[in-house]
Amino acid sequence: MTVPQRKDPFDRLQGEIQELFDELWQVPRFSGLRRGFRPQVDVVRTDDPAELLVVVELPGVEPEDVQIFADQQTLVVTGERRRSSGGRYQQMELDFGPFQRRVALPEPVDPERARAEYRRGLLTVALPVAPREPKAERVVMQVGRVAWATC
Repeated sequence: MTVPQRKDPFDRLQGEIQELFDELWQVPRFSGLRRGFRPQVDVVRTDDPAELLVVVELPGVEPEDVQIFADQQTLVVTGERRRSSGGRYQQMELDFGPFQRRVALPEPVDPERARAEYRRGLLTVALPVAPREPKAERVVMQVGRVAWATC
């Protein structure tokens, strides 16, 4: 069993910078600044069973065009939404192309027990929360007149 590592300030800064770049992709389509396909993601924590459910919106993406990678602290979903071929476009609003979504997980997970399901354009990845080792706490016990401290 591994003990979760604390994030140092540089890891937090890297995560915040990644979020900033991710938010830049949220520029409205009509502004002309947005290019490429970027699927939307929800992360939900359940208690029974203790797991993180990551739901990725992938309409029009074939399951064989999706790859999923996970470690204890990160989930990465990559793939490509392909443009249908043939004909001349009169109007183009749908985004296509390769994509990658990197999700920093709020707590350590057990990637070996992860499972994924793809149904009706939604990819759901269930990541069981890694068991935690009990924390060593200092407890003071009173025995008669003598105080004992344990660690």
